[in-house]
Amino acid sequence: MLCYTDYVLHMEAVVANVTLSINDDLLRRARIRALELDTTVNAVVREYLEGFAGESEANRALAEFLEISDEVSASSGDDGRGWTREDLYGR
Repeated sequence: MLCYTDYVLHMEAVVANVTLSINDDLLRRARIRALELDTTVNAVVREYLEGFAGESEANRALAEFLEISDEVSASSGDDGRGWTREDLYGR
């Protein structure tokens, strides 16, 4: 498999352009499937690689949630609650 990478500055982040060797029929079928899903082959490959590398948006969101959850748990009182009803609904 041939692989060519070129780094470009894109929206304040370094993005690598990758060239892959793919069978013409496979690429045609992938483009058709991507159109059916209202996306692009590029987006499908990017999402797959994010999941494969453990960097998907869902993984980042979960990590952020767990971090916030730990912070809230650490700041809760002796009874395990962080806020009173008055704290939540006070104006």
